[in-house]
Amino acid sequence: MLEALEQLLLPSECTLCHALLSFRNHRRLVCDLCRHRWRAVCPPWCERCGQPEPLFGPCRLCAPWPDAFSTARSAVWLESGARAAIHALKYRGLPRVADELAEAVARIPIPGRERAWLVPVPLGPRRQRERGYNQSERLARALGRRWQRPVADLLVRVRDTAAQTALTPEARLANVAGAFEVRNRSPETPGSRPGSGESGLESRLTPGASPGSLPWPPLILVDDVFTTGATLAEAARALAQAGARTILAVTFGRAVLPDFS
Repeated sequence: MLEALEQLLLPSECTLCHALLSFRNHRRLVCDLCRHRWRAVCPPWCERCGQPEPLFGPCRLCAPWPDAFSTARSAVWLESGARAAIHALKYRGLPRVADELAEAVARIPIPGRERAWLVPVPLGPRRQRERGYNQSERLARALGRRWQRPVADLLVRVRDTAAQTALTPEARLANVAGAFEVRNRSPETPGSRPGSGESGLESRLTPGASPGSLPWPPLILVDDVFTTGATLAEAARALAQAGARTILAVTFGRAVLPDFS
């Protein structure tokens, strides 16, 4: 009754359009109409990177990716309402919006996800301090609860990188080169609750030991936005060098590629 009274006096509203939410949906941050307006990314697409454009010959976008990085998919196009949702998550201090985004990402059909671990793409130290949280980590944990898969913080970003908005695909790759390293940890059978704060990992590598000699589960990188895939490819490269053999990726948004010609 107290909750109903609170909603009567201070009704919840949609974070994006500010429409009042019904009592049934008062715990949500995005209304049904705004979520309905998110335009799904649909095939035909490149089977590897998911870029939905007609292909004539090899796809140039994913050609430089490491061999272990096999699949990348996005839930919706990054436009209008979807972009506003990302901004709310990244810049408006609303980490709970990740639950709404994860609901869309959870519908992406990813092969072998029932055995995979989710790996969030880390922020640089400065951005992490400014934001107070990593939006990709929040998205990964919300997705882990839906897919019932563990989340493993395997990566660290060892340096901050420049903003990539105006960079060409080639410049983006150069900008993030060497930006990630794998923690001095190795995969084990996860013992934590899916999507919980624990990763189910132990630091059992001795100095000089090779992570590649230990078994790795399939890994699914989780990030908020895919533009050219440069950041995901570099994160996958670090994981592959550490011994991972099957790496996939999912993002909530996919940006429309500008004309770099």
